[in-house]
Amino acid sequence: MESETEMVAFPLLLTPIETNYRACTIPYRFPSDNPKKATPTELQWINVFLNSIASFKKRAETDSTVPDAPLRAEKFAQRLRELILRELGFIDIFKKVKDEENAKAISLFKNVVQLNDAIVDEPKRLENLVRGIFAGNIFDLGSAEFGYCLTFISSLRDLAEVFSRDGMSFLASSQNLVPRPWVIDDLDTFKVKWSKKTWKKADIVLGILPFARELLRCGSQVVLAANDMPSINDVTYTELIEIIAKLKDENGQLMGVDMSNLLVANSGNDLPVIDLTRVSQALAYLASDADLVILEGMGRGIETNLYAQFKCDSLKIGMVKHPEVAQFLGGRLYDCVFKYSEAVS
Repeated sequence: MESETEMVAFPLLLTPIETNYRACTIPYRFPSDNPKKATPTELQWINVFLNSIASFKKRAETDSTVPDAPLRAEKFAQRLRELILRELGFIDIFKKVKDEENAKAISLFKNVVQLNDAIVDEPKRLENLVRGIFAGNIFDLGSAEFGYCLTFISSLRDLAEVFSRDGMSFLASSQNLVPRPWVIDDLDTFKVKWSKKTWKKADIVLGILPFARELLRCGSQVVLAANDMPSINDVTYTELIEIIAKLKDENGQLMGVDMSNLLVANSGNDLPVIDLTRVSQALAYLASDADLVILEGMGRGIETNLYAQFKCDSLKIGMVKHPEVAQFLGGRLYDCVFKYSEAVS
């Protein structure tokens, strides 16, 4: 179920959309496949979802906001996921863990930003910011050990977990990614573009706050978009507004950076992936004049939209956390994707 308001196409998609855009990256079936039989790829992904049900059921059982939670959780486990959860009264089974991790992350945000600001060399600072995005992806309930789940604003609650879990520091995790070159690695090209080009407005359909702050510091206007409804552990539009309010200092700044050019939009989406032919009118309006689009996370930047073409420059950033995705890309599990594309005329 998506937002009840009318959904529209993302205005920066290359037109005609019908022939230039396909949301899904992985082809689940081809015209030659038997329409009455599931393909091997479809069966792989059905198993991915089935294997996540036990962890969802466990979280639902402990949801104190729902009467008879254990009984309803059992009913859910025998049916489907988000739609059935909502039907049974489980609006956001990850609310407790999100609140806990957001609180931890907000307390650590200052340290993360100070680490980045201390790097004088601009290309090195940019790479550190990018590595920070991937480090935030390391802890994600979508990795193989935790079932199928994708982050939205990963550099908040995910970084908190990276800082605290098993004594691992964020700095160490960001430097201990799989070695470059990554399975898709346009970072060096982007470094050159960053040094020569200033984007006036960046639309971050998956927002990463330290990276967004750096864009603001360079003079760009930034639009952060978040889900309308809870989907697994993704931050929602309402939660994102609350997080940003807590990170502001008494002068309304984000660690010394003016926030007047930061806008927050409701994407209208309620899934861990996104079909850009169906976004909210508010996001479409705010993004219409952007000259850089950033899609972050495996769901929205790799499993969907990896090959999406835009009328402006674009970045697709994410960590590969499913063996099925790694196999499709010809990469390694926990490999990184950093795909930069210039505007298509």
